[in-house]
Amino acid sequence: MKVIFMGTPTFAVPSLLTLIEEGYEIVSVITQPDRPVGRKRILTPPPVKEVAMEYELPVYQPEKIRLAEGIDYVKSLQPDLIVTAAFGQILPKEILDIPKFGCINVHASLLPKYRGGAPIHQALIDGEKETGVTIMYMVEALDAGDMINSRSIPITDDDHVGSLFEKLSHVGADLVKETLPALLQGKITPVPQDETQATYAPNIKREQEEIDWSRSAEEIRNQIRGMHPWPVAFTYWNGQPFKIWWAELTEDGPEAKKPGEVWEMTPEGIVVATGSGSLRLTDVQPAGKKRLEASDFIRGRQMIIGEVFGINKEEV
Repeated sequence: MKVIFMGTPTFAVPSLLTLIEEGYEIVSVITQPDRPVGRKRILTPPPVKEVAMEYELPVYQPEKIRLAEGIDYVKSLQPDLIVTAAFGQILPKEILDIPKFGCINVHASLLPKYRGGAPIHQALIDGEKETGVTIMYMVEALDAGDMINSRSIPITDDDHVGSLFEKLSHVGADLVKETLPALLQGKITPVPQDETQATYAPNIKREQEEIDWSRSAEEIRNQIRGMHPWPVAFTYWNGQPFKIWWAELTEDGPEAKKPGEVWEMTPEGIVVATGSGSLRLTDVQPAGKKRLEASDFIRGRQMIIGEVFGINKEEV
């Protein structure tokens, strides 16, 4: 049976490795083009491409798979099945109709919740207590196809985007291993999604990264967890962006403090008032500087008690 795998980031790697280890005939790995990375803008291949090259699998990197060239390429391979995981491009109907066993997607949420490109980020931001992976048939609508299999895991208090990406990537790979034999033998009964329960998690926008200190301490901490380690939540200090990599809930501060006001600095971190409760910032990064533990930042910077985070440079 001929399989095409489509995926791009590290999340997709365990699923690709599972297909390799299980002996499926992978006729092509389709991934995003190499992109410039870091301050030096070094052209870097996607993680999926690196694995494909290691196993000497054919690699195709279209800028847009929906163009005629991409569609013709897929048709030429005559795949029996297409498996995608965080590919990053929408497949057109011309491709969805090619494989006889269909196109399936490994999606990092418990559908129909959190359709879209940032389900892990949004689940954390929303304070969810569990998440999971769903394998579903692909259709022309976003993550709306019939569900084939799913598995849930708890979200712990210390989880963040990075830790959940790692956990869910392996959950997805396990589901691929478990699901494909039954699917190919016609033993799967797909379940339609309940459209009334659908929610969406589009890619994170810049405005979502900025902290609104009038919100509760718990909401802000969830935002920080849901942006760690990328793209990283931020506020403003001295009129410049100030990244907050990690924070902890602490005892409620004095009610008279303004949201965003620094009211205590200790070796454990910077304590900031919020709209309800307070947060201890433990891992920060001022503009143009490296990431620091808050205790090191406090020793080397001129932050003072009573300063208020969140004043934009245009307001200074």
